[in-house]
Amino acid sequence: MVGRMSTEMGDILIDKDVISKVAGLSAIECYGIVGMAMINVTSGIAKLLKRESLTKGIAVTFEENIINIDLHIIVEYGVNITAVTDNLICTVQYKVEKFSGMKVGKINIYVEGVRVDE
Repeated sequence: MVGRMSTEMGDILIDKDVISKVAGLSAIECYGIVGMAMINVTSGIAKLLKRESLTKGIAVTFEENIINIDLHIIVEYGVNITAVTDNLICTVQYKVEKFSGMKVGKINIYVEGVRVDE
């Protein structure tokens, strides 16, 4: 599924992997976010994804011309999760809307783990 915008000169199609990449790069820039997570289905354990695999922790869906994003994240120990996720939502929404020209509807955050730096 792709996002579609119509202009006077034709249609613009944006693949959901492109939106996922922009959302992931925006997310890891936010304070308190260690990285994106992927859940191992068999063990139920969250795995921290490397930078080149960011999109595996993100699900993007399109409803007409509205983008919905699910982010699976790992946060740093000791941060205020509410403050971090509020900042994350604002940052991702702004950057995805600016990049794509499409409206972001929902951003769902799933905190899959906490990383303790020693």
